[in-house]
Amino acid sequence: MASFRTAGFNGYSVSFSPFEDNLLACAASQHFGIVGNGKLFIFAQGPDLRLLSSYGTQDAMYDCTWSEQNHDNIVTACGDGSVKLWDIKIQARPIRSYHEHSREVVGVHWNLVEKSTFLSASWDDTVKLWTPERQQSICTFREHHNCVYGAVWSPYHPTTFATAAGDGTVKVWDAKAPNASAITLSGHLNEVLSCDWNKYNPNILVSGSVDKSIRVWDVRQPQREMLCLTGHTFAVRRVKCSPFAENVIASCGYDITMRVWDLVQGKGVCLSVLDQIHTEFVVGLDWSLHAQNQIATCSWDENVLVFVPDCLKA
Repeated sequence: MASFRTAGFNGYSVSFSPFEDNLLACAASQHFGIVGNGKLFIFAQGPDLRLLSSYGTQDAMYDCTWSEQNHDNIVTACGDGSVKLWDIKIQARPIRSYHEHSREVVGVHWNLVEKSTFLSASWDDTVKLWTPERQQSICTFREHHNCVYGAVWSPYHPTTFATAAGDGTVKVWDAKAPNASAITLSGHLNEVLSCDWNKYNPNILVSGSVDKSIRVWDVRQPQREMLCLTGHTFAVRRVKCSPFAENVIASCGYDITMRVWDLVQGKGVCLSVLDQIHTEFVVGLDWSLHAQNQIATCSWDENVLVFVPDCLKA
């Protein structure tokens, strides 16, 4: 297990590079993101994690997403309501800073298909669509009635994305129709903190909530979820679908665990509960696109880990 301690900064998000098989980013904040600075860490993977560079902000940093166009560009979500674009070859300020949100930005995601746009999700209840070249957003999506914690592009459709919000819903949108969402998925009993698309089926979404459940949805049948996975004992902070297996997802949460699930034969089986790897809330999670079944996690315990869970080893 490779590791790095982000001393003085509590991890919030990890993201593997889509281009380089050994690059990993972590967005982190001082004092659990309540007050203080933020920092973006860039690591090279080897037998352990080696710090290549870091970039500081005057407010907290909550999420990061690599560009799908430029190997060296990465976007971060910041507590001052800004979205910042960085070039990791430039040891200085962000190359652009976008500031339209009126509250903390807590989620960012780059378009996986069209590749020239990215989304930001904010506690001001909105999502905004951006391109790197424009200082102003292209449009704003307003329909949620509480904080939007995440916005995630479909890996299949260039204008389709999903949002997870504090109003207890997951919504599916068409970026060409910003005035209203296309689908609303209601079923969670509390705030929805995370959602992700299945990488093998364009109709399947997963979501994680403060109600401690993970729900699996078929957007063609939005009336109720296909599956409800239980096992987490506190809020599920992040869910991610495997890029290597249609039926495998990973989750992490405020019960200080990371879990691996197998969605087999119409039911969900928890393959593994990793409850010893971190000592604080586990809030960041990502799958590598290059190394099979490799996962990265980060936690408020200031540790970033990279490993393959035993249950997924050949």
